[in-house]
Amino acid sequence: MDPKELYKYEYAKKMLETELQILINEFERKHGYMPVEHVKSRIKTNESIRKKLEGRGYEYTTDNIMKHVSDVVGIRIVVSFLSDVYDVVSMIAKSTNILIKKRKDYIKEPKDSGYSSYHLIVLVPIYLEGYVEYVTAEIQVRTVAMDFWASLDHKIRYKFHEEIPFDVQKAMQEYALDIQELDRKMYEMNKIMSKYEKE
Repeated sequence: MDPKELYKYEYAKKMLETELQILINEFERKHGYMPVEHVKSRIKTNESIRKKLEGRGYEYTTDNIMKHVSDVVGIRIVVSFLSDVYDVVSMIAKSTNILIKKRKDYIKEPKDSGYSSYHLIVLVPIYLEGYVEYVTAEIQVRTVAMDFWASLDHKIRYKFHEEIPFDVQKAMQEYALDIQELDRKMYEMNKIMSKYEKE
């Protein structure tokens, strides 16, 4: 990536981190409850960007990066319970500083491997000298259980270079169902806990 353009992604990352922290703090102040376990952010490496573009049949150019790679800036928000995912997504949607371009609910429609998460492709305003420019970024919202599964999914795919043997893929799908069931049980437990808090 042209170093002259990299600063825009750095600015977008900082802007997004700040806005999300304000939204999360305001959510806690308003509801008296902190749904977020932790937030991680990163800028994709040049090598990862190059592989993604080449895999899609594009040359490695600054113009193609800006047009075809939506996750150069990535934010992962890990929450406690399944209901928290949708609360956080709703919270982000209400922000006047983050524009949602695309949504993908891999919780309601998991990937073949069983991967679950809620993805948002967003436009982040960065304020440059004399004008505002919007930079694309990706926000992933998932539970602790989903985050655990996604980490293993990534390691397995890296080990097999995307060509996962059938028996391994079948096992992954079965274990993903176990993770989904765990999330469901934790959600039910949270509802029980909420009942006692009201009393």
